[in-house]
Amino acid sequence: MKKLIILSCLFFISLDSYSSNLVEFSSIKELPTGEIRITFKISKVSLINSYALDEPSRIVIDVKDSELKEALDSRQNYPIKKIRASQDGTTARIVLDLYESVYWKKPWQIEKNDHVLLIFEIKKDNELKKNIRDIIVAIDAGHGGKDPGAIGKLNILEKDITLLIAKELERTLRDTKGYKPIMIRGDDSFVDLNDRYQNARKFGADIFVSIHADAFRLSSVKGASVFVWSEEASSITAENLSKKELANNPEVKAKIGKLDVNDFDEDAARTLYQLVYEAKIENSVLLGNKILEKLRLDPYTKLHKKNVEFADFRVLKSIDIPSVLVESGFLSNPEDAARLKGKPGRRMIARSIFLGIHNYFKEKPKPNTFMDPVQSSVEYTIQKGDVISEIAIRFGVTVDEIIDLNNLRGKSIYPGQKINIAI
Repeated sequence: MKKLIILSCLFFISLDSYSSNLVEFSSIKELPTGEIRITFKISKVSLINSYALDEPSRIVIDVKDSELKEALDSRQNYPIKKIRASQDGTTARIVLDLYESVYWKKPWQIEKNDHVLLIFEIKKDNELKKNIRDIIVAIDAGHGGKDPGAIGKLNILEKDITLLIAKELERTLRDTKGYKPIMIRGDDSFVDLNDRYQNARKFGADIFVSIHADAFRLSSVKGASVFVWSEEASSITAENLSKKELANNPEVKAKIGKLDVNDFDEDAARTLYQLVYEAKIENSVLLGNKILEKLRLDPYTKLHKKNVEFADFRVLKSIDIPSVLVESGFLSNPEDAARLKGKPGRRMIARSIFLGIHNYFKEKPKPNTFMDPVQSSVEYTIQKGDVISEIAIRFGVTVDEIIDLNNLRGKSIYPGQKINIAI
């Protein structure tokens, strides 16, 4: 009888979510850059599943727990044959039938006063043999603005260190073909903890990486750690860190369970989509282990914890986006503080995170991306000021490996040039 009551409650929760989330076609237009933008209007931020199919070519977008305002079957101009939308249980399904393969962007969601815009774009590319998109990595630089985070030795602030590491990671991802970094904060601004993971959903992130540094009363404590989300902490250190997070953000604690009307309720969804959530945790642990493997190889960084830790960090609560939090070191430790204050030390942390991300997608290749099938190298675009030795450090390879792979011996490199790097 107890199980029946629980299932009934879940049914009504789901039904209420479904009936209050309407999906309606809004517009389609070609942008000056050549992309074709398709926009739908939805009632609130939603759980979205999007994917591409070939033979015949089409893109499918499922809006979970939603109701289509009206069926749609609209013929369009090349490269879109037509846009279809229909109801499949409690899912509103949008389908783009295409004449050929396209480059496409994962849908993203923009909150307005009384609704949310669901936007996705495609672009013609005659060289494509299949539909393809970028892997979206959400980078969360911890703290910021009025929240300085830990204050460490050498008068450095956690919020500054995390932003510098995040920008270093962003640069590598930005200039590597097939990746698209999204910065949760790109400057010294304050972002609410709830907004951080909810923004990752709105951006359509494939993974979420939060970057932090810690401080402790004993200056001898040092080293890096990697965390994934759990209600139960895996150690006293993890429990203390999660308590400190909420203690330093009282407004977040007050808002738990009091979401805005347009927000997506991750806590309720975790119960409704248990299998999705369990897969997310499994993938988060895998991502964390891949990053730890690279941190172990960093000669400048010591590990505080050798295994992935679990803690109740609110920023990691997305039910379906693999999410990790990287503690890059202890600012209360003189050695860690000096390492993170210098660019070489921060770059090595960013490199370990990047290579960990890349190795994660080698093991878990994302369909419809450049990692499906897995590639033996990545394509990097030379930027102004780049030198091969710096590129080699950033990607963890040798100068000779880059030169030999790209036949660069005795040749200069130039901005805009594309080279391959085997990683």
